Amino acid sequence: MRKIKRREFIRNGAVAGMALPMAPMILKQSVVKPLVIASANGNRFKNGGNVTAVQKAFTMMTGGSDVLDAVIAGVNIVELDPLDDSVGYGGLPNADGVVQLDSSCMHGPKKRAGAVGALEGVRTPSLVAKAVMENTDHHLIVGKGAQDFARNMGFKIEDDLNTENSRKQWLEWKRRTDPGHYLDPKKRAEAGKRAALEMLAEGLIREENLHGTINCDGINSRGEICGVTTTSGLAWKIPGRLGDSPILGAGLYVDGAVGAAGSTGRGEANLFNLCSFVIVEEMRRGAHPKDAGMEVLTRIKNNTIEKRLLNSRGLPNFGISFYILNAKGEYAGVTMYEGGSFALCNENGPQTLKSEPLLQGKPSD
Repeated sequence: MRKIKRREFIRNGAVAGMALPMAPMILKQSVVKPLVIASANGNRFKNGGNVTAVQKAFTMMTGGSDVLDAVIAGVNIVELDPLDDSVGYGGLPNADGVVQLDSSCMHGPKKRAGAVGALEGVRTPSLVAKAVMENTDHHLIVGKGAQDFARNMGFKIEDDLNTENSRKQWLEWKRRTDPGHYLDPKKRAEAGKRAALEMLAEGLIREENLHGTINCDGINSRGEICGVTTTSGLAWKIPGRLGDSPILGAGLYVDGAVGAAGSTGRGEANLFNLCSFVIVEEMRRGAHPKDAGMEVLTRIKNNTIEKRLLNSRGLPNFGISFYILNAKGEYAGVTMYEGGSFALCNENGPQTLKSEPLLQGKPSD
């Protein structure tokens, strides 16, 4: 028997392999069903037009617009609507009667972000946050510097963003508290909370407006994810107070490969726990959006131990909600107590859906 040399064996094997039929290579392209998710006011206010924020964002996004451009155009409707006194123009002012606005935005595919805090005089802080992202090497600009930057970028600066309603509500709140507003810290907090609760009971303001905000996140059919959060902040806050909305990882966090999360409600609780970042990290480890949201709500509950922040059941006496989507197009709205809702727009149109609560009852129970 002739001994086959190694080189000949390899050559013959290669020829034989070429003679075998090639199995067809199937490239499976992942298609995500586009959707936009937002806080409930994203499907409520229209600023005199015909569409809500989630409708506007979904229409633009599915029409080919950049996802961030789409969700910002959506929240602009709420920022500019004087009927929503929790965001933008006509937002409830701080303790001195001045409207100070916060916003942040994140672009998943570009891995870029921008934010502004304590911005005065500009009705659409979300657009200024986007300008920070696009025109600076920074992520956050605050106070007078934020206003100067906005002016340099060509934004109109107004002397006062109060509407007749927001000023009326501030004057009513001011009337019910010490005119000098320099009470003992404990008495001041009690007086401010008591006045706010009285105004809630009388129907002058809505409960969500005490911590009013809009968050809006979207994903297109290519799986590109972006998000924006914008707010007038805590009603009658100490001037200069920043909540969670302009802070990346708190009021908003986006990872283009994983998902997005945003929040409304008590900003201090979110800041302490950096919940939006935690939610995205939970999803990175495989958690469904709902489970990721419940994890951070549980963390907030467990980390709330100050007596002043607890109700008669020993549970948080405040509300906080999250709006979440992942790279698969799965989504969830979760909230600390039952009764919350969130906005959604997909191929079925705009909807307002019930949020999944962690706890039963109300914060005041």
